Amino acid sequence: MDFIGWTAAAGGLLLLMSLASGWIHRGPVTSFGLYLVAGIICGPWVLDLLRIDIVKHATVAAHITEIAMAASLFITGLKLRLPLKAPDWRIGLRLAFPAMLLTVAGVAVAAHFLAQLSWPLSLAFGAIVAPTDPVLASLISVNDARDDDSLRVALSSEAGMNDGSALPLLMLAVMLIVSEQPVSLEMFAHWAAVDVLWALIGGIAIGFTLGRLIGVLATHLRSANQDIAPNDFLALALIALSYAAAQAADASGFLATFAAGVGLRRAELRVVTRNPPENQPEDDQLPPAESLVNIHQRHLYSGPGLTKSVGLVVGDALSFGDTIERLLAAAMVLMLGATLALHWNASGLLLAAILFLLIRPAAVWLTTIGTGMPRVRRILIGWLGIRGIGSINYIAFAAMHGLSGSEASRMMDMAFTLVVASIVVHGITVTPLENRRQSRKQAQAERQQRQQ
Repeated sequence: MDFIGWTAAAGGLLLLMSLASGWIHRGPVTSFGLYLVAGIICGPWVLDLLRIDIVKHATVAAHITEIAMAASLFITGLKLRLPLKAPDWRIGLRLAFPAMLLTVAGVAVAAHFLAQLSWPLSLAFGAIVAPTDPVLASLISVNDARDDDSLRVALSSEAGMNDGSALPLLMLAVMLIVSEQPVSLEMFAHWAAVDVLWALIGGIAIGFTLGRLIGVLATHLRSANQDIAPNDFLALALIALSYAAAQAADASGFLATFAAGVGLRRAELRVVTRNPPENQPEDDQLPPAESLVNIHQRHLYSGPGLTKSVGLVVGDALSFGDTIERLLAAAMVLMLGATLALHWNASGLLLAAILFLLIRPAAVWLTTIGTGMPRVRRILIGWLGIRGIGSINYIAFAAMHGLSGSEASRMMDMAFTLVVASIVVHGITVTPLENRRQSRKQAQAERQQRQQ
């Protein structure tokens, strides 16, 4: 097809998805699952209209997935309004670090003994497929700043932080594989100091500082100038600046974008705390500033006012970021479906079953011992760990940094297959599990009301 044909096809697909959104939300298949199917249909297996090899175009794939992940991580951080000392943050830390390390180790062992991969390639495979994805987890992540559901907060905070543990392990595996000389103690120490400690601390510090400072500055400037004009580009600016600054300083760009969202939310919370809305009861929790304004009726908020200004700032950032996130995620999943025919490997299905049913649930169960978390929630967190755009980014990263050869290609094919299996299996199960969980919560609330 020519450009006009592809434009019409893309428009038709987006129109179909928009018109069928109500059915999709009620049905067993997510919108990303349907984009995946559309990609498979367009690919070599069916119509053969689209031939995309993500590995051969690793640089382009890496940059597109970086943008999608950065936007998603920023929005995830911005939606998390709970206090930094809240217990749910500690749950997220347990999931993003000790649970992630256990998951990578378990997958590496399974890949070595079941798929006969070398230990370095097994470590790379584990690091690629272990992290949960912030982009495709929208159905089970935090909905907005008022959402304090413990399950959603745990999965969202885990997805926001797990690049701090998984990506350094992938970098270690790549170093072990492509290094032309034996890995020395000096090389390992450099990896531990720069790629682990500094990447983690520096990424969080840079992103949080930028998010908070720019949030406060933008709020005061808009209030002083009585500016109510749309400012969608603030989110894009924060995402770009935090990611670029962290990468330039050899820190984690992904952690920086997540921390920038958290920092902007801290700026909003600070403004609302110091300038509470009128008629706000002292005992009630202060609402998010964006819930106090309507970004589509800006003329109602003319005049100075810090709470109004920060509400418009955060509201614009959420609106713009959500749109960019969904658009890029849809494009990447569509391309994943098209490239699957070139990278299918049945061994990935076996490792997917082991990861989904054994390794991930066991890692979550072990690292949440002593937290007081209900048993059902621990089981659900162990299951609801979808893989997606992040894993594609890691595959592209490995290919860009010299991971090649028949065994490396087989490892990447297994990873692609596992990611597709996760999108299908977790996508089908997330809606009924979430509906059942909400029904149980409602029934418990009704029983408590009757007892009172």
